[in-house]
Amino acid sequence: MVKEMLPAGNFEVLEARDGEQGLKLIRSENPNLIMLDFLLPKVSGWEVFQQLDKMSNTQGKMTPLVLMSGRKEEVTEKISEPFEFFEFIEKPFEKKSLIEAIKTSMAKAKKWKPKGGAAKAAPAGAAAVGGLKEIQAIEQKMAKMQAEIDALKKQNAQILNFIKQKLK
Repeated sequence: MVKEMLPAGNFEVLEARDGEQGLKLIRSENPNLIMLDFLLPKVSGWEVFQQLDKMSNTQGKMTPLVLMSGRKEEVTEKISEPFEFFEFIEKPFEKKSLIEAIKTSMAKAKKWKPKGGAAKAAPAGAAAVGGLKEIQAIEQKMAKMQAEIDALKKQNAQILNFIKQKLK
């Protein structure tokens, strides 16, 4: 039903019949927007939400999220309001409300910051290892640049000494 409410546009809608399939699609397709029902079979919407939170901190970016449920109190039991980095829409809803929720979720995702600062504080895992490798590569480049700076300073000192001797 939600797919039919979306405006016409140049985008592809991927659908999952349960939370498990949804997580697989999210990991493989890296979508630009996620619309998540809180009540799902196999892996619940709450569990999917927790995985998305972990992925966001590991990747250092937040995918816009619209969380949907007919039972808002069930959502607020687990996630306190105000919903800072995703948008909640209560079922049933109209097309206009859905479009507004999508726009709001995109704006909220832009304001998101990783927990603990940088992505290097993310839990251990494949993405965290990738981040660690990037950090190590940057540190190696910095060490090389520092060595070049030190060599230039030494050359400048030698040139300065040479000029001073010639001026005597």
